[in-house]
Amino acid sequence: MIIGVPKEIKDQENRVAVIPGAVAELAKHNEVYIEKGAGLGSGIEDSDYIEAGAKILDSAKEVWEKADFIYKVKEPLEEEYQYLREGQILYTYLHLASNEKLAKELVDKKVTAIGYETLNLDGKLPLLRPMSEIAGRMAVQEGARYLTSPAGGRGILLQGVPGVRPAHVVIVGAGVVGTGATRIAVGMGARVTVLDVNIDALTRLTNIFQDKIETLYSNPLNIEESVKTADLVISTVLIPGRKAPQLIKEEYVKEMKEGSVIVDVAIDQGGSTDLTKNHPTSHTDPIFTKYGVTHYAVANIPGAVAMTSTYALSNATTRYAKAVAEMGLKEASEKFPEIKSGINTFNGYIAYEPVAEDLDMEYKEAAL
Repeated sequence: MIIGVPKEIKDQENRVAVIPGAVAELAKHNEVYIEKGAGLGSGIEDSDYIEAGAKILDSAKEVWEKADFIYKVKEPLEEEYQYLREGQILYTYLHLASNEKLAKELVDKKVTAIGYETLNLDGKLPLLRPMSEIAGRMAVQEGARYLTSPAGGRGILLQGVPGVRPAHVVIVGAGVVGTGATRIAVGMGARVTVLDVNIDALTRLTNIFQDKIETLYSNPLNIEESVKTADLVISTVLIPGRKAPQLIKEEYVKEMKEGSVIVDVAIDQGGSTDLTKNHPTSHTDPIFTKYGVTHYAVANIPGAVAMTSTYALSNATTRYAKAVAEMGLKEASEKFPEIKSGINTFNGYIAYEPVAEDLDMEYKEAAL
C-alpha cells in the first residue's frame, strides 16, 4: 500500500504517528510518504525519515491524495474532511461516540476507519494503553500546577510538609489511567482515594500501594462524599468506544472548596463530569472555572509530552499498520482478529456497535 503520514493540526498536538524505526519496517514493502515537518514537534527531522526510506511531501493535501492508508495520531479535524474519500483506510484515534459530525463524514464517504481506542485484545486496549498511562501521570502533574496560587488554585502543595497535611487527591476509576494517576499522586506524597466498581481492580491497587491509598466502591454517595473533600479530582472513567458517563455531578462540584481542581481525562469520549461534558479545552486554553473550581479538560493531554508519547504510540500501533498495509485488511484481520474490533466505519456504515448505539446510527458488521 501507499502509506501517508500527515502532520497533526490539532492545537498544540506535537505527536506524529510513526517513528523512523517503524518507517524502516514499513518501507520494506510499501511506499511511505510523510508531510514535511510532521515529526519536528517530537524531535524527528525530515532527514531521519528519508534515511529510513520515506519520501517527504510539502503539503497535507499531497499526502492525503497520494496515500490509500492514512496513518495518524488524532481524529481528522473539519479542515481535513475534504481529503476523506471512498476506499481510503484511516488508522488513528477516532472517539466517534462523542463526534457525530466526523462519524457521518466517514460513513458518507465510505472510509474504512480503524480506531486505536477500540482495538481489543483479550479484554485489553493495547493501542490506547500507552497514551492512557501518560495521561494518568500527567493528570496529577497538571492538577498539582493548577492547585498553586498563581494558577488560581488553593495554594496547596500536593505532598504538604511536616506539620501540614497533604492535598487530598480523589481518582475516579482504577484502570490504566487511574493506576498511572495513583502512582504519581502517591509518589508526590498526597492523600489518595481511588473509587471503582471493579473490586478486583481496587484489590490490585491496594496490593501495589498498600496503606498509601484508600479505596472505595464507586457509587453516587461515595463519589459525592469524596469529591466534596477533595483538593484535586481526577476522573478517568472509560467504557470502550462509548460516551463517558457523567459521574461527577454539578451539585457535587458546588460543594467543593474554592480553588480546587478537576482534571477530566475522559474528555475525548465526551467528558465524565456534568460541567466538562462536551466542553473540551486545549493546551493553549486549558482550563475554565465554574463555582470557584478549576476544570482542566484538554482532549490531547499526551501531546504535551510529544517526544515520549510519539515513541510509545508508534511502538504500539506499527505492528497492525504493517499487517494491514502488507496483507490487506481482510487477511490482516484473519491473522490478527483484534483488528476487526478496531474497525469503526466500513463501506458506508458504522461497524462498531457501541458507537452506533450512542449516535443512533445504523450498525453493520464489517463484511471483510
